[in-house]
Amino acid sequence: MNSGKVKFFNETKGFGFIKDNESEKEYFVHVSGLIDRINENDEVTFEIQEGKKGLNAVNVKLA
Repeated sequence: MNSGKVKFFNETKGFGFIKDNESEKEYFVHVSGLIDRINENDEVTFEIQEGKKGLNAVNVKLA
């Protein structure tokens, strides 16, 4: 499990980005990969999965 902070999330469009606390990398997150509702600046845990356009955050939960 990775941990990070929600950098941006557009609830209307259903996607955003999470910044990993350790690697500082940013991962795309889609509403289909959420377990909990998230907002900008929320601390979250997540897993990384290969998507169509690179790595995506999935199984995203509030920390």
